[in-house]
Amino acid sequence: MEDRGIDVASPTLAAGDTQGPPAPGADSLTESIIAALRTVHDPEIPVNIYDLGLIYRIEPKQRGLVEIDMTLTAPGCPVAGEMLKWVETAVSGVEGISTVDVHLVFDPPWDKSRMSEDVQLELGLI
Repeated sequence: MEDRGIDVASPTLAAGDTQGPPAPGADSLTESIIAALRTVHDPEIPVNIYDLGLIYRIEPKQRGLVEIDMTLTAPGCPVAGEMLKWVETAVSGVEGISTVDVHLVFDPPWDKSRMSEDVQLELGLI
């Protein structure tokens, strides 16, 4: 499988840097990863972490490896370590994924503009 990265500028997928055509099935694998990420919820905000905008990058690699960059709503989140394990567990259940490497990043800092419009509406922010 060819490496293909997805940069998530918001909860809507944005085209990442790719070299050549995508590997067969890469889009469906990424969609399955996103579906798994949507099963993980922030404990302080009753919204899944993907639609909340906490996932910055999803990059399926060769041999079943996927790299994920994510952030937190606040750097001092008391369940930060647990959330990383929740993400790893959820994505590990996706067919074709054997290893999940989750990176915690704080640049750029998270803010409510990263949430989908549906989530902002649900939370009464717009």
